[in-house]
Amino acid sequence: MSDGRTSDALEYTLMVVDDEESIRITLGEALSNERTTVHTAGTGGGALEILEREPVDLVLLDQNLKVSGENGIEVLREIRRRFPDTLVIMMTAYGRIEAAVEATKLGCFQYITKPLEIPQLRLLIKSALATVELRKEVEVLRSQQEREFDGERIFGSSEKMKDLLDNVKKIARSGTSTILIRGDTGVGKDLIARVIHQTSSAGKGPFVVLNCSAVPDNLLESELFGHEQGAFTDARRHKRGLLEMADRGTLFLDEIGEMPAGLQSKLLRVLETKTFRRLGSTTDIRVNVRFIAATNKDLFQEVEARRFREDLYYRLSVIPVYVPPLRERREDIGLLVRYFLDRYNLELGGRLARVADTAMEMLADYRWPGNVRELRNVVERLVLMHPGPEVLPEDLPEQVRLGTVALRPDEESEEVVIRSERVVPLAELEKAGIRDALAKLQGNKTRAAELLGISRQTLRTKVREYGIESIDTE
Repeated sequence: MSDGRTSDALEYTLMVVDDEESIRITLGEALSNERTTVHTAGTGGGALEILEREPVDLVLLDQNLKVSGENGIEVLREIRRRFPDTLVIMMTAYGRIEAAVEATKLGCFQYITKPLEIPQLRLLIKSALATVELRKEVEVLRSQQEREFDGERIFGSSEKMKDLLDNVKKIARSGTSTILIRGDTGVGKDLIARVIHQTSSAGKGPFVVLNCSAVPDNLLESELFGHEQGAFTDARRHKRGLLEMADRGTLFLDEIGEMPAGLQSKLLRVLETKTFRRLGSTTDIRVNVRFIAATNKDLFQEVEARRFREDLYYRLSVIPVYVPPLRERREDIGLLVRYFLDRYNLELGGRLARVADTAMEMLADYRWPGNVRELRNVVERLVLMHPGPEVLPEDLPEQVRLGTVALRPDEESEEVVIRSERVVPLAELEKAGIRDALAKLQGNKTRAAELLGISRQTLRTKVREYGIESIDTE
């Protein structure tokens, strides 16, 4: 049944329903091969029993089942009602137009007359299975999209990500109404938020996103709460806010650290009372919303700098979630590269089949300051620009080939110097400094914080944020 496409590995199940044993045997032998399983049944009832036990892609159904006295049209009707994904080809020795019209109306794929010619039947079955194949490919794509949100394909299988996803599932099932997701830019905080939403009791409700850094401050309050007509100069008509739209679902507040101070106090009131007012209104509106906030900032440091409300910080961080950067889970890089290769080969018609071991080593050694987002963009560009079939080291972007080392101690002194062709992000330098201080002081956080010039609480927050393992001493 192959048509030469790359999805030839798909397997199919056929069923022949005819009261003549010779026809069942002939068709069963003629249509069976290494990729096609053929079942047979002498009655409509027997066919339905098989369909109950296992899925069948295509049924060849005799219209007149004389031995059992069944009408094939009625069997067709029952198959279409109970197993709508199964295609049916109706076979008959009596080519009546009325029967053909009725079978077509019921969703019969094709109506053919006996005696059957095997070569012609094979062509017809090939056409029918092409329809089945397309449906199966769509199901595979849908399944891949679903796996993106449950984290298995996007985030990999490292111990850190396994722990994160286990915690996320527990959080999703909990009754908490506020969650704070922390992590560097590009680690996938938005996808984690979607996982929490989809696997929670609010999963059937809306998932509404407000990026606090993408909306001007003077419009952010209206976006969140909505407004009444005439509430301000340009308020020409009533508008529902995103908070109201998220009722019985989830509101995802991305880049919460960028929210203006005045709006922070109003958000705190919503978190505490579950009520709000549209701009220009005097009526309270009650909502049932789960709030998920995300930030790449150190909010505790923002609190110390008086740029973020302390009470809002503690209200949001009842359950904190930290998404580790890609540089802390290098074992996931190969899996992610393979996933993105498959994805963009399919989307863009690319032919990149593999990555050479030497190129993969460079990808694994790179620090990935842009995290999964940067890796995804690199692979997409490779699929677009490279004819294939293999990615070699010289095909990689310059920053990947040259930027494999961030910090090392100078050989001639104790001074730490940057040994990289790229500009190293401050977060990497900060993490390296904290790890070095804790290592030299045997995990003494009080002394480390003193020498680093920060408070002990800030140090503890950063240790959690960066996932730094240390001896827990004073």
